[in-house]
Amino acid sequence: MRPGAVALAVSSLVVLGAGPPAPAPPLPARMADTGGGTQLITAVAPKRASTTGTVIWWDRAGGRWVKRGSAPARFGANGLVAGTSRKQGTNTTPTGLYRLPYAFGIKAAPRGTAYPYRRVHQDSWWCQDNDSRSYNRWTEPRPADCRAAESEHLITYGERYAYALVIGFNYERPVRGRGAGIFLHVNGRGATAGCVSVPKDAMRRILTWADPARRPHIAVGTESGSTAVTRL
Repeated sequence: MRPGAVALAVSSLVVLGAGPPAPAPPLPARMADTGGGTQLITAVAPKRASTTGTVIWWDRAGGRWVKRGSAPARFGANGLVAGTSRKQGTNTTPTGLYRLPYAFGIKAAPRGTAYPYRRVHQDSWWCQDNDSRSYNRWTEPRPADCRAAESEHLITYGERYAYALVIGFNYERPVRGRGAGIFLHVNGRGATAGCVSVPKDAMRRILTWADPARRPHIAVGTESGSTAVTRL
């Protein structure tokens, strides 16, 4: 056999023996931090200027992360920004890894919901007034030091707040001017004012999946760059 033919035969054997590439690890396995629990929601946009992306919810079982569901997501009208530098009123979604303190909704909790769930009433408000002692908190009724023009009257949001989860952005020790009222909620007509939104059926599925005993967190970020979800 000619030398060239030998080389070609060896090359063919190498290619045939290589086999398919190993599948990439699931997204949570590539993240720097998942919050320490065994449930996780990832909300990922292609880039910082994006207003759409994907939400996926995961369980950790048998030592690995397993995808349990996914849905198309919407983000802020002005894209995403690092949560540590976000400013209130910018219509940007804060990136970061956050707790999910509790759920709420205008409608009753979906059957099977185990998460703490607060029902919205006529006098339910989310205070966003930087001068109020109730900044970035649910109030019922609205306190005198929290201006209505600087707050969300929750019941007026209709289907958007049919079901929602509070995202713990700027929640533990609120920084005035950084932002308030960031939720995972039902889609409206388009991009959000800074929240993450998903279709109504997905929100119901997330609420019946979430288990407070498993300490779920939400990771909001981009596919790459300084706000990549894998760098949170």
